[in-house]
Amino acid sequence: LQRGVIISFRLRSKHQTQVYNTMKLSSIALLAIAGTSASAFAPVSRSATTTALHATIENTKLVPPKKIEDLATTTADLYAQNVQTTYGRYPLTVESGEGCWLKTTDGKKYLDCVSGIATCALGHANPALNAAVKKQMETMHHVSNLYFIPAQAALANWLCENSNADKVFFCNSGAEANEAAIKVARRHASNRGITKPVIITAEQSFHGRTLAALTATAQPKYHKGFGYDGKMVPGFDYCKYNDIESLEAAVKRATSDGQGLAAIMMEPLQGEGGIIPGDAAFFKKARELCDEHGALLMCDEVQAGMGRTGTLWGHEQVGVIPDVFTSAKALGGGVPIGAMMARGEAATTFGPGDHASTYGGNPLACAAGLAVAQYMCDHNILDNVKARGEQLEAGLTKIAEKYPTILGQVRGRGLLRGVEVIAEDIVPGDIVGAAMQEGLLLVPAGYNVVRFVPPLIISEDEINTALERFEAAVKAKAN
Repeated sequence: LQRGVIISFRLRSKHQTQVYNTMKLSSIALLAIAGTSASAFAPVSRSATTTALHATIENTKLVPPKKIEDLATTTADLYAQNVQTTYGRYPLTVESGEGCWLKTTDGKKYLDCVSGIATCALGHANPALNAAVKKQMETMHHVSNLYFIPAQAALANWLCENSNADKVFFCNSGAEANEAAIKVARRHASNRGITKPVIITAEQSFHGRTLAALTATAQPKYHKGFGYDGKMVPGFDYCKYNDIESLEAAVKRATSDGQGLAAIMMEPLQGEGGIIPGDAAFFKKARELCDEHGALLMCDEVQAGMGRTGTLWGHEQVGVIPDVFTSAKALGGGVPIGAMMARGEAATTFGPGDHASTYGGNPLACAAGLAVAQYMCDHNILDNVKARGEQLEAGLTKIAEKYPTILGQVRGRGLLRGVEVIAEDIVPGDIVGAAMQEGLLLVPAGYNVVRFVPPLIISEDEINTALERFEAAVKAKAN
């Protein structure tokens, strides 16, 4: 072990066989290979630990990746062959986009009222966002959080200047931002002497796919198969959304039997749950209960935030100031980034080493976030969201009134809108599929809602086009 050894081995896969030889391995590499043996963990001499930590591999040959331009007709086949089936995909292969429009490989154009599920706030191929990302890539795209990153500082400052937050933690997605919020709530509760902290969320909520965020998501269909002895992560309880009596009952349970209320975590508008706006009285009571018990009020703004509802943050619509709120999706305009914002004690609950993210707040993601922020300021995006949201609501209401046996309530805020599908023999996916035939992209929400979440830059004419194509889709299903 002290001198290293020469070994030869063969790896086989269904695609190729490669022979690796003349490999010089250090003692640590051999210990890794011998990991199933108890003797592999026996102490080694100091001289062994100073063996050169390197390995050379000769006669290797990698299979190069396929060229994207050659995959116009074979993408679906490669998905079936190599991509895990965690998504149900529509039979569209997107080639390019511009503004609110997408073009597929067969040459068709679609008006995109999905925007990457409320993510591409500035639409596709936005010149300002493109320029910012290009400039940052040509300079430096990642260095880790071991060093100061000016773009991260600037974006954090913008977020705090335009909210009640004091400090920001950056990560990569909405689920990660919510995980950070959950950890803050537990640490904050621990600091108050609570050893059995409970976080209350709402039924039909959606907070992410990671394990704690999934537990916070009070939808049993998402929990199936991921529990331990029939249970998810402990320390969560649920109430009915917009139901004060149900919330008070959950708080009573959370503060009994040696437990303590750590936080109440709510979406200001439930997106995946069916486009259900939060009620101001309900959120006011949540704020009061948190204050009474020293707990944190936390808002999941992953979908509703960054201007989607007509104000920068969804919690502005329900008249409360949260202690913690989260953002992702539109924050980077399609470039992955997430953020957990906090104020007061919650902003200083984490210390060095308490939480981290390798990519969180890197120069590339923050350059995109700053470009989105600047564009929103320069182009009065919030005004457009309000105007186009009202236009969309009025148009959808007229269509619903015209087809009362198919469509029901129109609800939502800003450019986060949904319309119920009430016909017994039609599901939202049917309407979405028919709209696709008309050149309009939509997405279901909950079990009976068709959702509209277009780019925040969508124009008056484009809203009219969306309404015309949606009505044609509904008419097609009515016949």
